[in-house]
Amino acid sequence: MKINREEYLAYITFGEFERPLFVELFGPLVGLPEEWRQQGASEEEINLTAFGFDFVNQHVVQANPGLCGGLAEIVLENTHEYTLTRDSLGRTMKLIKSSASVPLPLDYPVTDMDSWLKIKPLYTYSEQRFTAGWLEAAKQARSEGELICAWIPGGFDEPRQLIGEENLCYAYYEDPELIHDIMTTLGETSFRVWDKVSREIEIDHLSVHEDMAGKTGSMIGPVQIEEFVKPYYRKVWNLLRDRGTRHFRQDSDGNMNSVIDNFLECGITEMYPMEPAAGMDIVRVRQQYGKSLAISGGIDKHVLRKTKQDILAELEYKLQPLMLTGGAVFGLDHRIPNGTPIENYRYYVETAREILGLDPNPEPGWGRMAF
Repeated sequence: MKINREEYLAYITFGEFERPLFVELFGPLVGLPEEWRQQGASEEEINLTAFGFDFVNQHVVQANPGLCGGLAEIVLENTHEYTLTRDSLGRTMKLIKSSASVPLPLDYPVTDMDSWLKIKPLYTYSEQRFTAGWLEAAKQARSEGELICAWIPGGFDEPRQLIGEENLCYAYYEDPELIHDIMTTLGETSFRVWDKVSREIEIDHLSVHEDMAGKTGSMIGPVQIEEFVKPYYRKVWNLLRDRGTRHFRQDSDGNMNSVIDNFLECGITEMYPMEPAAGMDIVRVRQQYGKSLAISGGIDKHVLRKTKQDILAELEYKLQPLMLTGGAVFGLDHRIPNGTPIENYRYYVETAREILGLDPNPEPGWGRMAF
Protein backbone atom coordinates (compact mmCIF):
# COMPACT_ATOMS: atom_id res chain seq x y z
CA MET A 1 0.00 0.00 0.00
CA LYS A 2 1.24 3.45 -0.85
CA ILE A 3 1.87 5.58 2.24
CA ASN A 4 1.99 9.33 1.83
CA ARG A 5 4.82 11.48 3.10
CA GLU A 6 3.09 12.81 6.21
CA GLU A 7 1.82 9.36 7.24
CA TYR A 8 5.32 7.92 6.95
CA LEU A 9 7.03 10.76 8.82
CA ALA A 10 4.47 10.59 11.63
CA TYR A 11 4.94 6.84 11.94
CA ILE A 12 8.75 6.79 11.85
CA THR A 13 9.03 9.64 14.36
CA PHE A 14 6.56 8.10 16.86
CA GLY A 15 3.71 10.44 16.06
CA GLU A 16 0.10 9.48 15.50
CA PHE A 17 -0.53 6.68 13.00
CA GLU A 18 -3.34 4.42 11.85
CA ARG A 19 -1.52 1.08 11.51
CA PRO A 20 1.94 -0.53 11.46
CA LEU A 21 4.04 -0.64 8.30
CA PHE A 22 5.14 -3.92 6.72
CA VAL A 23 7.79 -3.92 3.99
CA GLU A 24 10.41 -5.85 2.11
CA LEU A 25 13.60 -3.82 2.36
CA PHE A 26 15.53 -5.26 -0.57
CA GLY A 27 14.55 -8.42 -2.44
CA PRO A 28 15.76 -11.95 -3.29
CA LEU A 29 19.42 -12.90 -3.34
CA VAL A 30 21.04 -13.95 -6.61
CA GLY A 31 19.65 -17.35 -7.62
CA LEU A 32 16.44 -17.31 -5.59
CA PRO A 33 14.18 -16.14 -8.45
CA GLU A 34 15.19 -19.24 -10.43
CA GLU A 35 14.39 -21.43 -7.41
CA TRP A 36 10.98 -19.81 -7.05
CA ARG A 37 10.17 -20.23 -10.74
CA GLN A 38 10.85 -23.95 -10.43
CA GLN A 39 8.45 -24.03 -7.46
CA GLY A 40 5.67 -22.39 -9.46
CA ALA A 41 5.95 -18.79 -8.30
CA SER A 42 4.44 -16.13 -10.52
CA GLU A 43 6.54 -13.31 -11.96
CA GLU A 44 4.55 -10.92 -9.75
CA GLU A 45 5.71 -12.88 -6.71
CA ILE A 46 9.30 -12.89 -7.92
CA ASN A 47 9.13 -9.13 -8.43
CA LEU A 48 7.37 -8.91 -5.03
CA THR A 49 4.59 -6.76 -6.43
CA ALA A 50 2.07 -9.51 -5.56
CA PHE A 51 2.50 -9.08 -1.82
CA GLY A 52 1.22 -5.53 -1.40
CA PHE A 53 4.06 -4.27 0.77
CA ASP A 54 3.89 -0.76 2.16
CA PHE A 55 5.98 1.90 0.48
CA VAL A 56 6.39 5.65 0.33
CA ASN A 57 7.48 7.32 -2.87
CA GLN A 58 10.84 8.94 -2.33
CA HIS A 59 12.55 11.70 -4.25
CA VAL A 60 16.31 11.87 -3.73
CA VAL A 61 17.33 15.45 -4.45
CA GLN A 62 19.52 15.52 -7.55
CA ALA A 63 22.61 16.82 -5.78
CA ASN A 64 25.80 14.89 -5.04
CA PRO A 65 27.69 15.38 -1.74
CA GLY A 66 30.09 12.48 -2.37
CA LEU A 67 32.52 11.37 -5.06
CA CYS A 68 32.02 13.58 -8.10
CA GLY A 69 33.88 12.82 -11.32
CA GLY A 70 36.85 10.51 -11.65
CA LEU A 71 37.90 7.99 -14.25
CA ALA A 72 35.59 6.44 -16.80
CA GLU A 73 34.54 2.98 -15.61
CA ILE A 74 35.71 0.19 -17.89
CA VAL A 75 35.47 -3.62 -18.01
CA LEU A 76 38.88 -5.25 -17.73
CA GLU A 77 37.82 -8.89 -17.92
CA ASN A 78 34.51 -10.72 -18.15
CA THR A 79 34.21 -14.48 -17.64
CA HIS A 80 31.43 -16.89 -16.66
CA GLU A 81 32.67 -16.76 -13.06
CA TYR A 82 33.47 -13.10 -12.52
CA THR A 83 33.76 -9.60 -13.94
CA LEU A 84 36.77 -7.33 -13.37
CA THR A 85 36.23 -3.59 -13.80
CA ARG A 86 38.12 -0.39 -13.13
CA ASP A 87 35.93 2.07 -11.26
CA SER A 88 35.92 5.86 -11.09
CA LEU A 89 38.47 5.84 -8.26
CA GLY A 90 40.83 3.68 -10.29
CA ARG A 91 40.19 0.59 -8.17
CA THR A 92 40.13 -2.90 -9.64
CA MET A 93 36.73 -4.33 -8.73
CA LYS A 94 35.77 -8.03 -8.85
CA LEU A 95 32.20 -9.33 -8.99
CA ILE A 96 31.61 -13.04 -8.41
CA LYS A 97 28.53 -13.68 -10.54
CA SER A 98 27.24 -16.80 -8.82
CA SER A 99 26.98 -15.36 -5.32
CA ALA A 100 27.28 -11.57 -5.26
CA SER A 101 25.53 -8.47 -6.52
CA VAL A 102 28.15 -5.98 -5.32
CA PRO A 103 31.76 -6.04 -6.60
CA LEU A 104 34.62 -5.91 -4.11
CA PRO A 105 37.79 -3.82 -4.52
CA LEU A 106 41.12 -5.55 -4.98
CA ASP A 107 43.14 -2.37 -4.42
CA TYR A 108 42.67 1.17 -3.09
CA PRO A 109 43.74 4.64 -4.25
CA VAL A 110 44.75 6.16 -0.90
CA THR A 111 47.81 5.01 1.03
CA ASP A 112 48.99 8.31 2.54
CA MET A 113 48.33 12.06 2.53
CA ASP A 114 49.97 12.59 -0.87
CA SER A 115 47.79 9.99 -2.59
CA TRP A 116 44.68 11.44 -0.89
CA LEU A 117 45.52 14.96 -2.06
CA LYS A 118 45.62 13.70 -5.66
CA ILE A 119 41.96 12.62 -5.55
CA LYS A 120 40.72 15.12 -2.98
CA PRO A 121 39.37 17.43 -5.74
CA LEU A 122 36.81 14.70 -6.49
CA TYR A 123 35.34 15.35 -3.02
CA THR A 124 35.54 19.15 -2.79
CA TYR A 125 32.56 21.41 -3.41
CA SER A 126 31.61 22.76 -6.81
CA GLU A 127 28.40 23.81 -8.53
CA GLN A 128 28.80 20.79 -10.81
CA ARG A 129 27.37 18.72 -7.97
CA PHE A 130 23.84 19.87 -8.88
CA THR A 131 21.92 18.33 -11.76
CA ALA A 132 20.18 20.87 -13.98
CA GLY A 133 16.58 21.31 -12.86
CA TRP A 134 17.15 19.76 -9.42
CA LEU A 135 14.98 22.30 -7.60
CA GLU A 136 12.07 22.08 -10.03
CA ALA A 137 12.16 18.30 -9.79
CA ALA A 138 12.18 18.42 -5.99
CA LYS A 139 9.28 20.88 -5.87
CA GLN A 140 7.27 18.72 -8.26
CA ALA A 141 7.92 15.64 -6.12
CA ARG A 142 6.88 17.50 -2.98
CA SER A 143 3.65 18.63 -4.64
CA GLU A 144 2.91 14.96 -5.40
CA GLY A 145 3.42 13.92 -1.77
CA GLU A 146 6.80 12.30 -2.14
CA LEU A 147 9.37 12.11 0.64
CA ILE A 148 12.22 14.55 -0.04
CA CYS A 149 15.50 12.76 0.70
CA ALA A 150 19.14 13.69 1.07
CA TRP A 151 22.22 11.59 1.80
CA ILE A 152 25.80 11.88 2.91
CA PRO A 153 28.77 9.57 2.32
CA GLY A 154 29.45 7.17 5.17
CA GLY A 155 31.66 8.38 7.98
CA PHE A 156 33.29 4.95 8.06
CA ASP A 157 32.26 3.61 4.68
CA GLU A 158 33.69 6.36 2.46
CA PRO A 159 37.19 6.30 4.01
CA ARG A 160 36.97 2.49 3.81
CA GLN A 161 36.29 2.78 0.06
CA LEU A 162 39.41 4.92 -0.29
CA ILE A 163 41.78 3.08 2.05
CA GLY A 164 40.38 -0.36 2.78
CA GLU A 165 39.00 -1.66 6.07
CA GLU A 166 42.22 -2.92 7.64
CA ASN A 167 44.31 0.06 6.60
CA LEU A 168 41.62 2.45 7.80
CA CYS A 169 41.53 0.85 11.24
CA TYR A 170 45.30 1.27 11.51
CA ALA A 171 45.15 4.83 10.16
CA TYR A 172 42.90 6.01 13.00
CA TYR A 173 45.94 5.49 15.24
CA GLU A 174 48.91 5.84 12.88
CA ASP A 175 47.77 8.62 10.53
CA PRO A 176 44.88 10.49 12.17
CA GLU A 177 45.70 13.67 10.22
CA LEU A 178 44.83 11.87 7.00
CA ILE A 179 41.47 10.66 8.35
CA HIS A 180 40.67 14.08 9.79
CA ASP A 181 41.34 15.69 6.41
CA ILE A 182 39.09 13.19 4.63
CA MET A 183 36.31 13.68 7.16
CA THR A 184 36.63 17.47 7.11
CA THR A 185 36.38 17.44 3.32
CA LEU A 186 33.31 15.20 3.36
CA GLY A 187 31.71 17.40 6.00
CA GLU A 188 32.36 20.70 4.27
CA THR A 189 31.10 19.48 0.91
CA SER A 190 28.01 17.80 2.35
CA PHE A 191 27.22 20.90 4.41
CA ARG A 192 27.49 23.24 1.43
CA VAL A 193 25.43 20.98 -0.84
CA TRP A 194 22.57 20.53 1.61
CA ASP A 195 22.78 24.12 2.83
CA LYS A 196 22.03 25.28 -0.70
CA VAL A 197 19.23 22.75 -1.13
CA SER A 198 17.57 23.31 2.25
CA ARG A 199 17.42 27.06 1.67
CA GLU A 200 15.06 26.33 -1.22
CA ILE A 201 13.08 23.27 -0.10
CA GLU A 202 12.63 21.42 3.17
CA ILE A 203 14.35 18.05 3.31
CA ASP A 204 12.38 15.33 5.11
CA HIS A 205 14.89 12.55 5.43
CA LEU A 206 18.70 12.27 5.65
CA SER A 207 20.39 8.91 5.15
CA VAL A 208 23.89 7.50 5.50
CA HIS A 209 25.27 4.10 4.50
CA GLU A 210 27.97 2.56 6.70
CA ASP A 211 28.00 -1.28 6.78
CA MET A 212 30.61 -1.01 9.52
CA ALA A 213 29.99 -4.09 11.64
CA GLY A 214 30.28 -7.87 11.58
CA LYS A 215 28.79 -10.57 13.78
CA THR A 216 31.02 -9.70 16.75
CA GLY A 217 30.54 -5.95 16.67
CA SER A 218 31.45 -2.65 15.08
CA MET A 219 34.81 -2.24 13.37
CA ILE A 220 35.31 1.04 15.20
CA GLY A 221 34.36 1.96 18.74
CA PRO A 222 33.14 4.94 20.73
CA VAL A 223 36.55 6.68 20.67
CA GLN A 224 36.78 6.72 16.86
CA ILE A 225 33.12 7.67 16.48
CA GLU A 226 33.51 10.57 18.89
CA GLU A 227 36.68 11.90 17.27
CA PHE A 228 36.14 11.27 13.56
CA VAL A 229 32.48 10.54 12.80
CA LYS A 230 30.43 12.61 15.24
CA PRO A 231 31.71 16.04 14.12
CA TYR A 232 30.95 15.09 10.51
CA TYR A 233 27.44 13.76 11.18
CA ARG A 234 26.58 16.66 13.47
CA LYS A 235 27.78 19.31 11.03
CA VAL A 236 25.20 18.21 8.48
CA TRP A 237 22.45 16.97 10.79
CA ASN A 238 22.36 20.11 12.93
CA LEU A 239 21.94 22.22 9.79
CA LEU A 240 19.10 20.14 8.40
CA ARG A 241 17.36 19.51 11.71
CA ASP A 242 17.21 23.24 12.32
CA ARG A 243 15.58 23.64 8.91
CA GLY A 244 12.88 21.08 9.53
CA THR A 245 14.37 17.69 8.64
CA ARG A 246 12.76 15.11 10.91
CA HIS A 247 14.59 11.89 10.26
CA PHE A 248 18.22 10.69 10.07
CA ARG A 249 18.57 7.06 9.02
CA GLN A 250 21.70 4.89 9.19
CA ASP A 251 22.15 1.66 7.21
CA SER A 252 24.64 -0.78 8.72
CA ASP A 253 24.72 -4.53 8.64
CA GLY A 254 26.18 -6.46 11.57
CA ASN A 255 26.11 -6.08 15.33
CA MET A 256 25.80 -2.38 16.18
CA ASN A 257 24.71 -2.82 19.81
CA SER A 258 27.93 -1.47 21.29
CA VAL A 259 27.73 1.84 19.42
CA ILE A 260 24.01 2.65 19.35
CA ASP A 261 24.42 5.17 22.17
CA ASN A 262 27.25 6.88 20.30
CA PHE A 263 25.25 7.19 17.11
CA LEU A 264 22.26 8.57 18.96
CA GLU A 265 24.62 11.30 20.14
CA CYS A 266 25.60 11.81 16.49
CA GLY A 267 21.94 12.55 15.68
CA ILE A 268 20.80 9.22 14.22
CA THR A 269 17.07 8.63 14.68
CA GLU A 270 16.75 5.24 12.92
CA MET A 271 18.94 2.18 12.31
CA TYR A 272 18.43 -0.70 9.92
CA PRO A 273 18.38 -3.57 8.90
CA MET A 274 18.95 -4.98 12.43
CA GLU A 275 20.31 -8.46 11.60
CA PRO A 276 19.37 -11.15 14.15
CA ALA A 277 22.17 -13.46 12.92
CA ALA A 278 24.61 -10.75 14.00
CA GLY A 279 23.06 -10.35 17.44
CA MET A 280 20.56 -7.58 16.78
CA ASP A 281 17.21 -8.05 18.52
CA ILE A 282 14.67 -5.33 17.79
CA VAL A 283 12.63 -6.19 20.89
CA ARG A 284 15.61 -5.72 23.18
CA VAL A 285 16.57 -2.54 21.34
CA ARG A 286 13.07 -1.17 21.83
CA GLN A 287 13.11 -2.17 25.51
CA GLN A 288 16.39 -0.31 25.99
CA TYR A 289 15.91 2.75 23.80
CA GLY A 290 12.16 3.20 23.59
CA LYS A 291 11.12 6.04 21.32
CA SER A 292 14.61 7.49 21.00
CA LEU A 293 15.45 5.09 18.14
CA ALA A 294 13.31 3.97 15.22
CA ILE A 295 14.10 0.72 13.44
CA SER A 296 13.45 -1.02 10.14
CA GLY A 297 13.85 -4.70 9.36
CA GLY A 298 14.74 -6.99 12.25
CA ILE A 299 12.80 -10.12 11.22
CA ASP A 300 15.21 -13.03 10.82
CA LYS A 301 15.54 -13.82 7.12
CA HIS A 302 17.04 -17.24 7.88
CA VAL A 303 13.91 -18.42 9.69
CA LEU A 304 12.16 -18.55 6.30
CA ARG A 305 14.19 -21.67 5.49
CA LYS A 306 12.90 -23.44 8.61
CA THR A 307 9.41 -24.65 9.47
CA LYS A 308 6.18 -22.69 9.52
CA GLN A 309 6.15 -23.13 13.29
CA ASP A 310 9.53 -21.40 13.44
CA ILE A 311 8.27 -18.58 11.25
CA LEU A 312 5.21 -18.13 13.46
CA ALA A 313 7.33 -18.03 16.62
CA GLU A 314 9.62 -15.40 15.11
CA LEU A 315 6.70 -13.23 14.07
CA GLU A 316 4.85 -13.54 17.37
CA TYR A 317 8.00 -12.42 19.19
CA LYS A 318 9.01 -9.58 16.86
CA LEU A 319 5.47 -8.26 16.30
CA GLN A 320 4.47 -8.24 19.96
CA PRO A 321 2.48 -5.29 21.38
CA LEU A 322 5.64 -3.55 22.67
CA MET A 323 6.70 -3.09 19.04
CA LEU A 324 3.40 -1.70 17.79
CA THR A 325 3.79 1.84 19.14
CA GLY A 326 5.28 3.34 15.98
CA GLY A 327 8.82 3.80 14.80
CA ALA A 328 9.19 0.16 13.68
CA VAL A 329 8.97 -0.63 9.96
CA PHE A 330 8.68 -4.42 9.99
CA GLY A 331 10.48 -6.49 7.39
CA LEU A 332 13.25 -9.00 6.82
CA ASP A 333 16.68 -7.96 8.04
CA HIS A 334 18.18 -8.10 4.55
CA ARG A 335 17.76 -9.85 1.22
CA ILE A 336 15.68 -13.04 1.02
CA PRO A 337 18.18 -15.92 1.18
CA ASN A 338 18.58 -18.77 -1.27
CA GLY A 339 16.79 -21.91 -0.16
CA THR A 340 13.69 -20.03 0.96
CA PRO A 341 10.66 -21.96 -0.35
CA ILE A 342 8.07 -19.73 -1.99
CA GLU A 343 5.43 -21.45 0.14
CA ASN A 344 7.26 -20.37 3.31
CA TYR A 345 7.55 -16.82 2.02
CA ARG A 346 3.84 -16.69 1.26
CA TYR A 347 3.11 -17.99 4.75
CA TYR A 348 5.45 -15.40 6.28
CA VAL A 349 3.71 -12.53 4.50
CA GLU A 350 0.19 -13.78 5.23
CA THR A 351 0.94 -14.44 8.90
CA ALA A 352 2.68 -11.12 9.47
CA ARG A 353 -0.23 -9.25 7.92
CA GLU A 354 -2.66 -11.16 10.12
CA ILE A 355 -0.74 -10.41 13.33
CA LEU A 356 -0.36 -6.75 12.39
CA GLY A 357 -4.05 -6.44 11.55
CA LEU A 358 -3.39 -5.48 7.94
CA ASP A 359 -5.60 -6.10 4.92
CA PRO A 360 -5.08 -9.76 3.92
CA ASN A 361 -5.64 -8.89 0.24
CA PRO A 362 -3.72 -5.66 -0.38
CA GLU A 363 -3.41 -4.05 -3.77
CA PRO A 364 -0.14 -4.88 -5.53
CA GLY A 365 2.28 -2.08 -6.18
CA TRP A 366 5.70 -2.23 -4.52
CA GLY A 367 8.51 -3.68 -6.67
CA ARG A 368 11.76 -5.18 -5.46
CA MET A 369 14.64 -2.79 -4.81
CA ALA A 370 17.61 -5.11 -5.28
CA PHE A 371 18.37 -7.24 -8.34
